[in-house]
Amino acid sequence: MATYHLSTEIDIHASAEQVWSILSDFSSYPQWNPFIRSVSGVAEEGARLKIAVQPNGGKVMRFSPIVLAAEAGRELRWRGRFVFPGIFDGEHRFVIEPLGEGKVRFEQSEQFSGLLVGLLRSSLERDTKRGFEDMNRTLKARAEGVED
Repeated sequence: MATYHLSTEIDIHASAEQVWSILSDFSSYPQWNPFIRSVSGVAEEGARLKIAVQPNGGKVMRFSPIVLAAEAGRELRWRGRFVFPGIFDGEHRFVIEPLGEGKVRFEQSEQFSGLLVGLLRSSLERDTKRGFEDMNRTLKARAEGVED
């Protein structure tokens, strides 16, 4: 089975609590998030979410992942699957790492696995990575109080 890991990070001049507050406020995503257009559900381990993702210029993709971890101020992680396990699975992870002096490092990553990973790899590297980076920048701007 093919696998592919994608990871991005950005430093944000805000507290872990401020970043978590924005990240876990799913109802506000349509107002600021250019990549994950909507999320419904709660950031609780075991909860099922409904998510719509749209890379810049791409089609909307909808899926219903299960939350694997939700640790306030630290980590949010979920696993989604396309159709059946093993076709195209993704474990998405957001990590907030305090750096001191009111600053954090925000990492957004995903481990993809399944039969379709090889076929989709260039799209993941180009479109999905750009989506991660766009979201990271707008999260940073929102947390730092610099709205676009």
